[in-house]
Amino acid sequence: MKSAFRICSGRLLALFAALLLAFAAPAAWAQAAAKTKVVFQVSDADPAKWNLALNNVKNVQTDLGAGNVEIELVAYGPGIGILKAESVAGNRVREALGSGVAVVACENTMQNQKLTREDMLPGIGYVPAGVVELVRRQQQGWSYIRP
Repeated sequence: MKSAFRICSGRLLALFAALLLAFAAPAAWAQAAAKTKVVFQVSDADPAKWNLALNNVKNVQTDLGAGNVEIELVAYGPGIGILKAESVAGNRVREALGSGVAVVACENTMQNQKLTREDMLPGIGYVPAGVVELVRRQQQGWSYIRP
């Protein structure tokens, strides 16, 4: 009777371990496969801050691997200048876009500054409100950086 109990207990333990692995492995795999998500704020009119933000973006992609990270750069207020067609940082913004970074302009700021999409760099995206975009991204678990 004791040996039958041991066999039964051993099988139950093995079954429990198998079930534990079956449920834990997909969760661990999904967590490992999830990309790091980072949102950057650009709200200053200072080109040095723009370069700092773009350097930070590039460093995150380099250190974590561009395929392992999802990055969004949100420009609003005085920082909208980084995304104007004549921006001194235009080449760097195009480089960021080419490396998979989502770059978005605040339409509230554009409206207040009487800017149109034709005034902006090609390839960027648009959000109704830059600040709200930052709030939403943080609610979704994105890391927030303001250089």
